[in-house]
Amino acid sequence: MAPPARSAPRRVALAAATALAVGAIAAAPAAQAQDEEPTNLVTNGDFADGTNGWWTTANLTGAVADGEWCIDVPGGTLNPWDAIVGQDNLPLVTGESYELQFTARASADVSVRALVQQPVDPWMTALEEFPSLTAEAQTFSYAFTASADWPDAQLAFQIGRNDAPWQLCLSEVALLTGAEPPVYDPDTGPRVRVNQVGYLPDGPKRATLVTESEDPLAWQLHDAEGALVAEGDSAPHGPESTSGESVHVIDFSEVTAAGEGYTLTADGETSYPFAIGTAAYGDLAVDALSFYYPQRSGIAIDDGVAPGYGREAGHVDVAPNQGDGAVTCYGGACDYTLDVTGGWYDAGDHGKYVVNGGISVAQLMSVYERTLHAPTGDPARLADGTLRLPEHGDGVPDVLDEARWEVEFLMSMQVPAGEELAGMAHHKIHDENWTGLPLMPSDDPQARFLEPPSTAATLNLAAAAAQAARLFEPYDPEFAAQALEAAETAYAAALANPEVYAVDRGAGGGPYGDNKVTDEFYWAAAELFLTTGADAYEADVLGSELHEEDVFAASGFWWGEVAQLAKLDLALVPNALPGRDDVIAEVVAGADVYLDEQDASPWDLGYGANGFDWGSNSAVLNRLVVVGAAFDLTGEARYRDGVFAGLDYILGRNALGNSYVTGYGSHFSKNQHSRWYANQLDPALPNPPVGTLSGGPNSVASTWDPVAQRWLTDCDPQGCYIDDIGSWATNELTINWNASLAQVASFAADQVSAPSAPSCQVEYLINGQWPGGFVAQVLVTNTGDAALENVTLHWAMPTGQSVVQSWSADLSQEGHLVTATEVGGGTALSAGRTFTFGFIGAKDARTAVAPSSVTCTTG
Repeated sequence: MAPPARSAPRRVALAAATALAVGAIAAAPAAQAQDEEPTNLVTNGDFADGTNGWWTTANLTGAVADGEWCIDVPGGTLNPWDAIVGQDNLPLVTGESYELQFTARASADVSVRALVQQPVDPWMTALEEFPSLTAEAQTFSYAFTASADWPDAQLAFQIGRNDAPWQLCLSEVALLTGAEPPVYDPDTGPRVRVNQVGYLPDGPKRATLVTESEDPLAWQLHDAEGALVAEGDSAPHGPESTSGESVHVIDFSEVTAAGEGYTLTADGETSYPFAIGTAAYGDLAVDALSFYYPQRSGIAIDDGVAPGYGREAGHVDVAPNQGDGAVTCYGGACDYTLDVTGGWYDAGDHGKYVVNGGISVAQLMSVYERTLHAPTGDPARLADGTLRLPEHGDGVPDVLDEARWEVEFLMSMQVPAGEELAGMAHHKIHDENWTGLPLMPSDDPQARFLEPPSTAATLNLAAAAAQAARLFEPYDPEFAAQALEAAETAYAAALANPEVYAVDRGAGGGPYGDNKVTDEFYWAAAELFLTTGADAYEADVLGSELHEEDVFAASGFWWGEVAQLAKLDLALVPNALPGRDDVIAEVVAGADVYLDEQDASPWDLGYGANGFDWGSNSAVLNRLVVVGAAFDLTGEARYRDGVFAGLDYILGRNALGNSYVTGYGSHFSKNQHSRWYANQLDPALPNPPVGTLSGGPNSVASTWDPVAQRWLTDCDPQGCYIDDIGSWATNELTINWNASLAQVASFAADQVSAPSAPSCQVEYLINGQWPGGFVAQVLVTNTGDAALENVTLHWAMPTGQSVVQSWSADLSQEGHLVTATEVGGGTALSAGRTFTFGFIGAKDARTAVAPSSVTCTTG
């Protein structure tokens, strides 16, 4: 996550909204304050006295004619602040409203920055806008309210960041007192709020109606042709705290007919259209996972793979980059350099952070690992060739190829052997100072530095690399061994240095500080135990103070609280941990807590009773990860339905009527905070890719950016959001937030894609084992009334196990997956009959365990 960007004197690097481009922001024209005439704080704004009172950077020349100042702007500048026109000493008074007016034209279509700001570090802004100029003169008007007394505010037009030279012509500049305070009036769309993407045919289908009515209201569901499909009455809920609205709930779950273009009408309002079907969730899963390829550092993005997002490689030691190929520690704190090329850019900035990278890549690997072990898992959906990335044809599931890009970066951040703190991981790598918006990664001229190692980062590396080792072993044993070595080295280094905490120098990158690492120790020990089965890691898991603690009671998981990740994997991945059933019960109980909160909300929102934090959408989704895990562990449909109902909020059933996933729904976020997905600032640049999650509402005012501070002055928690590139506090994109979306979307996609034979019951027994091997027996029973033809079984072998020899069935193993064909000699399995086959398996030193699930298909 990126805090506000910083810059050098006479400039600011944080972007904000263009009021003229965001229809939701209404800035009223200047008005008299009581009986007083407005005062123009700008000196010589009509240029009647030439350029008296104004200043420019040294690279600008120009002349005044007929009240217009035309300025020649050089090409080849990287940053907006490389060329500035400005005026100083403008007095602002707390609580007073002002209107900036000016007329401008340009010799080429360009976007510039208009700022009213403090003239010294930290360059706080009262107003920052991005007018788009054309050859035709336009008059611009922006209103704002001062939040502090600034006796010496600065008006600045930042006009750099263009390859070719051009000319700016400026006239009639005024900063007027007595303006009408600006009002933020978001476009919330119809008062009937629905999941704008789609509802599962056999899943819950609810909508929320915003209305002051205290009585039930009639509703009608129509199909795309306008035919009435269903009708009923709403259920009044009344005032609701997170939205500040009075609402009703509409339940149309009885409708199961698939189709596009459904609409719901109630209280004189008609919803956005939506589907009842399954296709959207498969697309959403692909898009959420394909988000990561354009986030890659150290590689050119191929426009043929990611159409519209092709760009040059960033930070590969090619000018103007100073690059990531040989990065040293900030302030000369170490005498070595590391090649940390690669990995994902963390968010909308150019930094790469181990603590956030660790949880992000772990969640992506868990997307794949779930398909191996969950009863509804569908590994084919993630096979080689299924995502938008370049590594097709290598036989490795695409999601693992993407994960490897980040795991290799995490491993590269390890302190070399022989150095102080050897084996620890540097906390992060980023620029010396904040870069501005917009700025392509390949154009970043800043020096790059490693920040000091930390215990939290080291344990993130240990956990993620250990998980990678077990998942990559069938595909690339050499890489798996390297990952395991890095993980074990990191874990040992963390044990030796348990209290080395992140240092934040306050510039160039987000802090990601974490001074409580008991959860990271627990998570890393759990992943190493699941991968190796070693007694030492088992002892550390069982000995952790968190192992007996209910880590699901208070909150969800995020990069600063990762104990839930440990328990989820201990519950879901086959293992022989003593007391594992208690861990499973704890996961299910945690899901019950989240589901109860969700059921009590008229939005089906299991979050927000205590306000909305930074990245609230990720918090919502991570709770749904736990609810989905409970479905995998129990098979109870209420957990599956809870995941789909919870997704409604993300996809448009919320107080703002906004889908927080780019490209999904009728009204969706598209201006997330990013330095290169910056179409709002530069029409030549794209919006974020389809499938990008916005951070979402943030009601913690102390963390707000200037855009949020300007517009969200009186918002209910769900309303503390603005789709603006400058609002990093409410509208950033990050790798960990999209990982949450990827997990939940992939769970949803699996519910509609995996085939099964409901009348086929499988019992998997381990009948004996010895050092290096075991024997297993599999019983397949037809519990239905008709014969089953061509029975085929599929399962994932637990880590450390493989098939050696089988009888009464043909067993083949590819990667983690085993397929059993010719069961019972290939004959039909009659109703009530049982086929039995067996095999001898090889294993490592740990106890052999059964797979979590065996899928039976027929036909």
